[in-house]
Amino acid sequence: MVDTGSPVDAVTLLTLDELTDRVGMSVRNVRFYTSRGLVPPPIRRGRSGFYSADHVARLELVQELQSHGFTLAAIEKYVAGIPGTATPEDIALHRTMLAPWQAEPPVQLTKTELDKRAGRPLDDDELATLVTLGIVSAATGGRYRVAVSHLSVGLGLLDLGFPPEAARAAAEVYAAHGRAIAEELYAVFRKLVWPAYKESGAPPQALREVLERLKPLSVASLVTAYEVAMDDAKREGIARRTGER
Repeated sequence: MVDTGSPVDAVTLLTLDELTDRVGMSVRNVRFYTSRGLVPPPIRRGRSGFYSADHVARLELVQELQSHGFTLAAIEKYVAGIPGTATPEDIALHRTMLAPWQAEPPVQLTKTELDKRAGRPLDDDELATLVTLGIVSAATGGRYRVAVSHLSVGLGLLDLGFPPEAARAAAEVYAAHGRAIAEELYAVFRKLVWPAYKESGAPPQALREVLERLKPLSVASLVTAYEVAMDDAKREGIARRTGER
């Protein structure tokens, strides 16, 4: 996301040229996103149109969503869920929560490059299993987004004959519980963390820094919770089997 200037305060109004310079976006794109309802119309002052901090925040959110591979339809759906009364700070919170949690972002590879990384040609079934495991996903132009740090793990599972149906079942579990965790963590930030920083006058960047520091702790806490729950499940399973004998 391009940032070419200092934050726009609540009373600053920008011309269209100043807005495009501020967000690094063409006039054509600004007008297109306005026509799609992703940003509000310009503020009229006589025959001239001006843009506020709200326009900047919403356009930056659109750029953030695009960088995560959201389609236009998905961006429209996401933005539609943000109240029209949301402040630029509220929108900045949405951008903060979109920041990737993986230390190493995925890279885009052609099929040939992916095969080279794998050390062998991957057939359609193997590729489908890697997609199901969340290690590979389709990108534009026939390329793939690949979590390189996890690729060797996925290849190892393929070599061990990991059943595709198990990958699908595991993916469903991750998706269901991951969404629940994400929604609850977002609620925590929205109701408890952001109001405290907003009241103190801290900028949205402060919350982003808090989130960056919290990420490794959150991941470690999830792993610990999983290990404790798995140990409990194993003990309960052993107890049931012992009781059945």
